[in-house]
Amino acid sequence: MPTLRMLKTFRAVAKTGSFAAAAEKVALTQAAVSLQMRGLEQALGRQLFDRSARQIALTRQGREIQPKIEQILDLLAELEPQPAALMQGPVTIGAVVSVIGALSLVVASLKTAHPQLDVRLLSARSDELAVMVEEGEVDIAAVVARPDEVLPDTLRWTSLYTEPLVLIVSREVTDTDPLRILRNHGFLRFDRRVRTGRVVEQALQSLGATVNEYLELNSIETIAALVRENVGVAVLPLLHRANWQTDPALRVVPIANPPILRTVGLIQRASYGHSGITEAIIDTLNAS
Repeated sequence: MPTLRMLKTFRAVAKTGSFAAAAEKVALTQAAVSLQMRGLEQALGRQLFDRSARQIALTRQGREIQPKIEQILDLLAELEPQPAALMQGPVTIGAVVSVIGALSLVVASLKTAHPQLDVRLLSARSDELAVMVEEGEVDIAAVVARPDEVLPDTLRWTSLYTEPLVLIVSREVTDTDPLRILRNHGFLRFDRRVRTGRVVEQALQSLGATVNEYLELNSIETIAALVRENVGVAVLPLLHRANWQTDPALRVVPIANPPILRTVGLIQRASYGHSGITEAIIDTLNAS
């Protein structure tokens, strides 16, 4: 009969493709991992791994059984007695770069209120973070919504807030017509490879705007700094904690009515049990 430890070890080997790497994840020796997987194969009466290559690979039978084992482990995780609101222990939180600043302040306040929380904070692209959450590398991630995205049943989405897309220009630019400004000034474009860049591109297309391409960058704050120096103009989300409207070197120009919005939300595994942490992040970000 397969044991729960065998199933957890199988999942680690399947994800890492290595007995050695899996051993680190499940706190066993490489020899113990190999022995457990032999025992699992014997218990199930099928060969689960192809050991002929340098990297361990699942056989066809291994691939067939993998989702069933994942389902078993997820169901067992839901049955474990976890105080959902308990604010302690390790948690890995991810965010896109434009949200990481606000989120880091939230995490700092959580750490102050709950010193037993062991928080790791990291930044990546929305698409990368979604994969990291699904694979269990990240517990909660603040990402930009993709309108056409349908999440698998294993993940849960919670909207946090929306940000209107605006045109930011130097105070030296006195024109008030956004289409004319975009046509007559160098355009500082946000990276089209990421979701926010694609949202900006869709907004420009819906406005029928002609832009004078100048630079494409992957940092909103860097773009804002260049706009302050009158290097160019940019269409960006009005960040949740941005002070652009009171910045003496910037002017914020609306581009549409009703505004075109970027949606930011939290993504997490449906089986993630520490709802207290999630709720605290939502409450703090929405209150700010």
